[in-house]
Amino acid sequence: MTTALVSHSDCLLHINPPGHPERVDRLIAVTAMLEAEEFAYLVRVDAPLAQDEHLLRVHPAAHMASLAGRSPNNGFTAIDGDTFLSPGTLAAARRAAGAVVEAVDLVMAGDVHNAFCAVRPPGHHAETATAMGFCYFGSVVVGARHALEAHGLERVAIIDFDVHHGNGTQDLIWDDARVLFASTQQIPLYPGSGNADEVGAHGQIVNVPLPPGSGGPAFRAGFLGRVLPAIDAHAPEMILISAGFDAHARDPMANLNLTEADFAWATARLCDLADRHCGGRVVSTLEGGYDLSALGGSVAAHVRVLMERGHG
Repeated sequence: MTTALVSHSDCLLHINPPGHPERVDRLIAVTAMLEAEEFAYLVRVDAPLAQDEHLLRVHPAAHMASLAGRSPNNGFTAIDGDTFLSPGTLAAARRAAGAVVEAVDLVMAGDVHNAFCAVRPPGHHAETATAMGFCYFGSVVVGARHALEAHGLERVAIIDFDVHHGNGTQDLIWDDARVLFASTQQIPLYPGSGNADEVGAHGQIVNVPLPPGSGGPAFRAGFLGRVLPAIDAHAPEMILISAGFDAHARDPMANLNLTEADFAWATARLCDLADRHCGGRVVSTLEGGYDLSALGGSVAAHVRVLMERGHG
């Protein structure tokens, strides 16, 4: 069994205005890192475009139509102060969501043990009918709903260690008892959600706020004390990861002090629970991470663990 790397060059077609932190160079840096010899055994798969049926499990048709109607032929359309549409944005966003769908299919078929989706734009801030925070479609929830609806799973878990709270993911699964959402994030910070009292309609949301300046010990304590026990209790049949690496000490967007070793540790602990509950089935997708060197190194640490667990 092996690890899949799901990506597509269309994810480079989403362009933001000059100076924007969510830039094409992020994916170029990740891709370059994963070209190293140690990653030669990754099963490289082109991400398909997410189809309407996939997106409609998560977003209303009006949301998709609104984005399509505002998509420019050239230049940019501003959705808000930091979220823009360029001519290639929606193709990139559909590839990003389609990558998670494809990864779920590959893992459920037993073709690979686990998968990492090297994609952009990110997705975890996209709410039911609102694109925001650099995000357009809730890609990880699209994948989770595909696992539930197309593959007949009864319980899945989404774990988000991006430094920013996945308000979109939380919004999308608020009423869905089948989906555990467990998240660590810096508080206070954009988008302003993610406090511990936000628990979902069925108590299936676990938020672990970390104060600015927190480092690896606080992050690991939150994982050990709250995230991992919640996964254990939920007993998911697949674990999906919103893998944002902007909690890294060098990232310019926030003030946590994690290292590559912390991300590798968290990945290994999630793989432990996947081994216990669901035959190792893990699908991870890239969210944030804005210092290119830290992003590349953190992705490498994350994927290295997935490959070790996948016996690649």
